[in-house]
Amino acid sequence: MASATTAPVDTLPPATPQSGLFGFTRAQGLALLVMVAAIVALPFFVYPQFLMKLLCFALFACAFNLLIGYVGLLSFGHAAYFGMGSYVSAYASQSWGLSPELCVLIGGAVGAGLGLVFGWIAIRRAGIYFAMITLALAQMVYFFCVQVPFTRGEDGIQGIPRNRLLGLVDLGPDMNMYWFVAGVFLLGFLLIHRIIHSPFGQVLTAIRENEPRATSLGYRVDDYKLLAFVLSAGLAGVAGATKALTVHIATLIDVNWPMSGEVVLMTLLGGLGTLFGPVVGAGVVMTMETYLAPFGAWVTISQGVIFVACVLAFRAGIVGELARLLRVKL
Repeated sequence: MASATTAPVDTLPPATPQSGLFGFTRAQGLALLVMVAAIVALPFFVYPQFLMKLLCFALFACAFNLLIGYVGLLSFGHAAYFGMGSYVSAYASQSWGLSPELCVLIGGAVGAGLGLVFGWIAIRRAGIYFAMITLALAQMVYFFCVQVPFTRGEDGIQGIPRNRLLGLVDLGPDMNMYWFVAGVFLLGFLLIHRIIHSPFGQVLTAIRENEPRATSLGYRVDDYKLLAFVLSAGLAGVAGATKALTVHIATLIDVNWPMSGEVVLMTLLGGLGTLFGPVVGAGVVMTMETYLAPFGAWVTISQGVIFVACVLAFRAGIVGELARLLRVKL
């Protein structure tokens, strides 16, 4: 009879050893320094309004990547949390006169609340059924926003004031607002990094790789999925709230299904399951939409061509392929 002490024990794979500060590998730490340097330097050379919008969508893509890249759940309804965070933040700023930090927190709370309800419904299914349920629920939110008075229908909530940060700093000037948006993005980005490199994140990865095995080890898989869904939705709400304050408007575009498709495009283009991929993907998509705008309908065609080319040439996304070539983790 085999000894109990020599029998193999089925355990979750150990966390990948990390080096450097705060769990970043050396390559990730260097990439983080480059990203922070770009955030600090670019507003002196590029229009800050464009950069603020880019950072908002980068956070949105990172939030989506947390769900699909590390849990393996494909949601086609993330526009619901982004859009409702945008609407509620806009209303709170304009009608209640709340400070921007409170508006962003409220937007995040609304996104997380919707994520809790929708996630509880959706995680009972898997695969394409999960994706279709999230899409259907998101469209319900869209039609809700069309009907209720506070969203002001197709006109949207316009002229949203930025107010004062902590009641002290006027965020009216673009440069002041830019540093606020950059701070929100970096906090969200570091929070996502902490989540995926925590024991909780390791369980999420195990669920993505082999859900039956994680279940057999005693993990309540549905609870982990739901919590990841809520975190992702909450961060999407923060991104939407910040975007509304940045551009002074919240519209039905923010909550409609094409927005969900756009964040999928950003994530796949940059690199699914990579830390920096969604940021790069958001940068590519937003740059194309902004600087190809004079070409009208050709913007969509150009996006399609570039997306197809990237899928064929960079199967793991831009950052994913770069990490593979350099043999590092990004």
